[in-house]
Amino acid sequence: MSTVTVGDITIGYDDKGSGPPLVLIHGHPFDRSMWTPQIEAFTAHGWRVIAPDLRGYGQSTVVPGVTMLGDFARDIAALLDHLGVDGFVLTGLSMGGQIAMECYRLFGERVHGLVLADTFAAAETDEGKARRNALADRLLREGMAPYADEELPKMMAPHNVVAQPAVAAHVLRMMRGAPAAGAAAALRGRAERPDYVRLLPTVAVPTLVVVGSEDEYTPVADAEVLREGIPDATLAVIDGAGHLPNLERPTEFNAAMSDFLNHLPVPTDAAP
Repeated sequence: MSTVTVGDITIGYDDKGSGPPLVLIHGHPFDRSMWTPQIEAFTAHGWRVIAPDLRGYGQSTVVPGVTMLGDFARDIAALLDHLGVDGFVLTGLSMGGQIAMECYRLFGERVHGLVLADTFAAAETDEGKARRNALADRLLREGMAPYADEELPKMMAPHNVVAQPAVAAHVLRMMRGAPAAGAAAALRGRAERPDYVRLLPTVAVPTLVVVGSEDEYTPVADAEVLREGIPDATLAVIDGAGHLPNLERPTEFNAAMSDFLNHLPVPTDAAP
């Protein structure tokens, strides 16, 4: 575990392994530990895996107010500049997938491949904006624990909550431990996100879309929009998983990612 100050914030991150860089962006309301199975797997398979805590989460600085997706993306770019990383493969799950799309919008020339997991591209509706802002108010008022308890059987498929108590405990621990001010700021910024559907046809790098077959938040239909919108994208549906297939079905998730990564050309500037 490492930390670095870039700009006006401190970012906590893992930087493990050697080889071409693979950057992992976590979702809300989690932290970089959600990628533990992938960090272990892909460092063992010749990748340099970089997993930051987003601002407002984990070991990174909490900035109250509103955190736009562009703020997250620029933080990631600054961290990678600090680490001397130019080209990389970018993976994001849920909110992390939307941040990955924002990264591609802002500095797509650095992105050599995309993995978009359990996420969606559409801008927020008026109803959705109201819901996210109301939730932000609630988190600041009540803290994270009541929300975390309610959301667990939606974040994971309910049968996995029962069958995988250690995973469920990890997910619950991340949600309860997220700073309320950071989570609220992200919710407010995410409510104002751009419409990435218009970005999809411009994506000119190999792209894998992954989704849990039982995802309540971003169902397979949302993943199909990504697959159909991005030229030559491929789709992997992880059977029996909810919104967190990387934790609920890590073997299957890692296999889908490995097959994708194994077919990517290794950028010369990122070679070991």
